[in-house]
Amino acid sequence: MNLASRGLRAPRTASHGVGSGAYRCLNLPKRSLAARSPISSATAAVQVAAAPVAKTTPRRTPLSSPSLLPVPGGAPGGAGAYGAPLRGSAEPLGATYDAELGGYNFAIFTSAAQRVSLVLFTEADLAAGRATHEIALDPRTNRTGDVWHVFLPRLSPSLLYGFRVAGRNQDKSKGPDGGHDGAAVGHRCDEVEVVLDPYARAVLSRRRYGALGPKELDYSDPSVLGLAPTWPQMAAWLPSPGGDGFDWQGDAPLNTPMEDLVVYEMHVRGFTEHPSSGVEAPGTYLGVVERLDYLQRLGVNAIELLPVFEFNELEYYSPIPGSSAYRYNFWGYSTVGYHAPMSRYSYAVANGADGDALRREFKLLVREAHRRGIEVILDVVFNHTAEGNEAGPTLSMRGLDNRVYYMLAPGGEYYNYSGCGNTLNCNHPVVRDFIVDCLRYWVQEYHVDGFRFDLASIMTRAPSAWHPTTQPADGGPPAGLHSPVVNGAANGAAAAGAEAEAVPLGPITDDSGVMTDGAGVPTGAPLSNPPLIEAISEDPILRNVKLIAEAWDCDGLNQVGAFPHYGGRWSEWNGTFRDTVRQFMKGTEGPWAGNFASALCGSPGLYAHSEAGEENWWANNGGAQWKGNRAPTASVNFVCAHDGFTLADLVAYNEKHNEANGEANADGESHNLSWNCGEEGPTADPTVNRLRQRQMRNLVAALLLSHGVPMIQMGDEYGHSKSGNNNTYCHDDHLNWVDWQQVAADESGFGRFVRRLIHFRRDHPELRRRTFVSDGEVQWHGDTPNEPDWTESSRLVAYTLRQSGSQSGLYVAFNTSHLPRVVQLPQWHGRAWAPVFDTSKVAPHDALIADEELGEAEVKEARLAGSMWGGGGYCPLLPWSCVVLESVPEASLIAPRSRAAGAAAPPRGGAAPAAEARAAKAARRNATAEQMLNEVTKS
Repeated sequence: MNLASRGLRAPRTASHGVGSGAYRCLNLPKRSLAARSPISSATAAVQVAAAPVAKTTPRRTPLSSPSLLPVPGGAPGGAGAYGAPLRGSAEPLGATYDAELGGYNFAIFTSAAQRVSLVLFTEADLAAGRATHEIALDPRTNRTGDVWHVFLPRLSPSLLYGFRVAGRNQDKSKGPDGGHDGAAVGHRCDEVEVVLDPYARAVLSRRRYGALGPKELDYSDPSVLGLAPTWPQMAAWLPSPGGDGFDWQGDAPLNTPMEDLVVYEMHVRGFTEHPSSGVEAPGTYLGVVERLDYLQRLGVNAIELLPVFEFNELEYYSPIPGSSAYRYNFWGYSTVGYHAPMSRYSYAVANGADGDALRREFKLLVREAHRRGIEVILDVVFNHTAEGNEAGPTLSMRGLDNRVYYMLAPGGEYYNYSGCGNTLNCNHPVVRDFIVDCLRYWVQEYHVDGFRFDLASIMTRAPSAWHPTTQPADGGPPAGLHSPVVNGAANGAAAAGAEAEAVPLGPITDDSGVMTDGAGVPTGAPLSNPPLIEAISEDPILRNVKLIAEAWDCDGLNQVGAFPHYGGRWSEWNGTFRDTVRQFMKGTEGPWAGNFASALCGSPGLYAHSEAGEENWWANNGGAQWKGNRAPTASVNFVCAHDGFTLADLVAYNEKHNEANGEANADGESHNLSWNCGEEGPTADPTVNRLRQRQMRNLVAALLLSHGVPMIQMGDEYGHSKSGNNNTYCHDDHLNWVDWQQVAADESGFGRFVRRLIHFRRDHPELRRRTFVSDGEVQWHGDTPNEPDWTESSRLVAYTLRQSGSQSGLYVAFNTSHLPRVVQLPQWHGRAWAPVFDTSKVAPHDALIADEELGEAEVKEARLAGSMWGGGGYCPLLPWSCVVLESVPEASLIAPRSRAAGAAAPPRGGAAPAAEARAAKAARRNATAEQMLNEVTKS
């Protein structure tokens, strides 16, 4: 979420309002504190596809094995669904199958619980809002430290599970006198709810994207599980005994060097949901697989997927005022399950398959992307969750251990550095381990290649901490972590027969009452050496994965250029690059020519130099040690991203037009640095439309010719417009869907221009550097060679870039003035300047590279014609244009002998061969769709 870089600030203290308006539409009923009695069901378990059980040699287990100890007074087996519960093991967390013991181990962390039950569901009972089985855990046997655990032999893998956790709740718990329970501050356990395991590997609530849960249920009835049709009860699928059976076919990490990446920021559903996509499985992981060939042809070699961890697309569900549409959480930046792929992005799940099929489908996407040389990077949200602030739903972490998982103020209010109602307590040891476990899981289980961390600066902030037990009333030493204490009395009360329990103390504050991390550092203070970032950076499993930080948050902390990178392990979204390119390209008065030149070179002012401007608070204080001595690959360059104008809208609108969101155009960023080229929105004026096409090419040229790692937003490669809406978070429609008819038509030739420029970057190592350029490798020019103009009125940036160890190189010039100009070219001995790109030319002559659109002979002829200027040492630049010339041997531009009269002209590439190629590719895609589906569903 690109918020703080644009001046948005959230409250510096805790949030008291509803985060992001996410829960206003829920109308959640008030719930009773009465515990629900488990309701048995005679409904047969839903049959789901399962991989064959792996054959293993039984292990001889000592009778004293903790997993085999019976639970004292434990319940018998659940009507044949499982055997008598055993003690289980505290490790690993989550639900795991033990083939040698023939059952499932469940382990979950909660230091706040007084009672815990494992709740099991059939799918039918889950949909009906009732539990199928409930097993109460014995705190004497099923608890090790703060981990509750149980082992169920012979458990049917068709069941789903969750946990019921009883404990204090600051809004509901009563003290001994019937008044407010002061010891409950910060706790939000709620035994009325069944919560998700944070380690759940696949989550089921509804099978189809956008479908409401059961409307006939009375969610105000305490015996009915779930919150509303938009929030029906969720539960986790069990992993199959033999695993999901996916065949990786020898897949291995691509380990593409950062400097070689061209990243494509994409949305799984938006990529193929449009009716024109022509795929068998639109809007799904499988649909992406069907269209991977398009991305390979485009030339991108990494896809950055907007959130694919389980989330609820109905979180914001409500009618959009003034329209018949409903509001969705389309982007998905509101995580529910961190170890689980978004189930309603699965074609298999929508058609009745189980969690294993879900996992296989996502793995298929990764494997097939790798097969085409494309890495998979996940956009992950470890700054907040879908539970929001105190008005939000209890789904998982809040009901397990609110004090541990969330950053809280002394009164139990949520700090809101995310702008979304809550903030994950990232640097608490338990949360830190959870995040690292999650990242490791996605790398090992799904072979993903990297992560982009949303609002990553939150991950550098100090956590909040609470005392674990009550201080004795007699002034003696505090009770131990698990010592029984009753209402502040000493341990002797337990010996007298009183029901003993550990009563937590309050927050750990400093002398002024400010919340701290337990060691005197104020909660939320940016840490110079944040433990979480260090753990991720130094983890051996994560050693080679890409780590990309959105290095700011919603409270104004901006760490761009000085994010803790631990030896260069991290790259950063470079918002400065975006703003600089936009300013210079529209001809803004100011220091933009020099700043633009720096951006082209990988932003050395941010990443090479250790000095920081006086206005950079972080880099001059806690971040000073992280400033400078990095490579151009630290900069992930972008002009547009998902939250903001598209490339086409950036050159067509001066103002945002978000009326379709139903918020009176009050949402979204107003400071966009855009220029409409003369008219607002769509126009029939050919002059304005030509200028817009030119500006789009100029912007993408700046992106792809710059050192660093370029990132293209999905749809920008063909000129997708959202009609001036720069905040389409809530739309599941054409605003956010790729229009494949527009892709295929490519009427302006812009798609071809982008494709050719990406491949040009791939073929020219001087554009893909792992070190910053030296003065001997780049020379800056003006109207004449070696005389650049860095004044605030300058509208020309021109330079030559030599290819190391070669006479080859490039001349690049950007003219952002409204006036044309002719520049003198530098002379290289024995070399000539051949035109390659010119954004002022009509397609396909804007990119003089041979392909199906432009034949070899035409390219040579056009280059020869262009060299008439270059041969004389000059180059014309139209207003608002960019040219790229390539250094070639002089002999290569000598005019060939004329063809004999009447001789046949060489064949010209055109639309017919392109159409035939597209038809053949579509036929191959359709032929393999069924094969891929069979692999996912194992049918």
